[in-house]
Amino acid sequence: MAAATALLVAGAPAVVASAGPSGTAAGRPDRAEWAGSWATAVTRGNSVGLTNTGLNDQSVRMIVHVSVGGPALRVRLSNLYGEQAVTVGRATVARPNTATPDDLSDIDAASVRPLTFTGATTAIMNRGAELLSEPLAFPVADDSDLVVTLHFPTPTGPTTFHGQSQQANFIGAGDLTGAAAGAGFTTRPTCCWFFLSGVDVQRKGSPGALVVLSDSIGDGNGSTVNANRRWPDLLSDRLLADRPDKRTPGVLNLSLAGNRLNHEGTEPGDGNYPGYYQLGPNAAARLNEDVFEQTGVRTVVTHLGINDIWMSNDAPEAIIGTLRQINQQLQQRGLTSLVATLTPYEGHGAPGVWTPQKEATRQAVNAYLRGSREFDGLLDFDRVLRDPARPGQLLPAYDSGDHIHPNDAGNQALANAVPLRLLDL
Repeated sequence: MAAATALLVAGAPAVVASAGPSGTAAGRPDRAEWAGSWATAVTRGNSVGLTNTGLNDQSVRMIVHVSVGGPALRVRLSNLYGEQAVTVGRATVARPNTATPDDLSDIDAASVRPLTFTGATTAIMNRGAELLSEPLAFPVADDSDLVVTLHFPTPTGPTTFHGQSQQANFIGAGDLTGAAAGAGFTTRPTCCWFFLSGVDVQRKGSPGALVVLSDSIGDGNGSTVNANRRWPDLLSDRLLADRPDKRTPGVLNLSLAGNRLNHEGTEPGDGNYPGYYQLGPNAAARLNEDVFEQTGVRTVVTHLGINDIWMSNDAPEAIIGTLRQINQQLQQRGLTSLVATLTPYEGHGAPGVWTPQKEATRQAVNAYLRGSREFDGLLDFDRVLRDPARPGQLLPAYDSGDHIHPNDAGNQALANAVPLRLLDL
């Protein structure tokens, strides 16, 4: 993406709420139930390139980093933004081959298991539909990697995908779903998860899941690729270390780089930013798919609005109004709603991306959030990341180099700033 690929995140303190739509019997230590362990926001393919042309007799091998584990799993696929039905010829799940860490496409041959869909290894995803695999007895460890490989035997058309994975994934010709060695995967983008949207695990007495609804700050732009240094990953690590009794919520990162509260991804922005489908629909339109349908969701952290400032020059009232509307919808569903202040970005992008007037808008939004009692909790990410000497800028120690996205140290600082006492899930 262009230098002004400013995509922000939603992060905030996590608190408790009554069980979400998919949460059942939360808190019963003797009852196994499904818990969201990994998820990603998906969008339609862009107007050019691989995501538009799609896949044809090709396999895609994708690595995901789950938050919590359990003795069984199920995988969720999505053709939500497709233009036609898509055939899944075969799908497998496996563990990485840790003996060959330099080639992330290698998998442990002994661990490969087929995924089935209503009793069959082949399935069709209808246009606009999701596909849920049958439960598979496959022990998953907390804070671990899984490898999902999908074969698409016929043309898919434009893909449903997530464009900012911060994780290498792999594409090769033919059916490679059972191939232990990754040599056949000759295309190796570091961008995308294709058609893959979630992994659930079975847990006893699960306290549910925390959803992060954000932009590129939550999506991990600026963090080390293949290292799982996004702040939601690091928050999950803190929760696992803090809760030896295993009553740990899943952390589901539904951040979408470039997402805005009030604008579509294809709308152009300041600094000659062209806009792309992969930036997604406006955030309010994402709630039904990216939040309410997550397995066991109980708490949501919203950290959005900075892209509306630098891209679209929205007024404070427009940003605050949509944040309030999202909050109302979350609370109406019985979910705990947390919000985070907007972080600094002076020095980012071309002239006009940051201006004193836009900085005044950011400060006005943050002042409102700090004074509001509508939300169930506030995370003051601005105070965590800003340079005390120049509050419009990131602290140099936390700056990834583009003056808007935090580096690994900045992501750790955000994760450390979340008060775990608020996460009473």
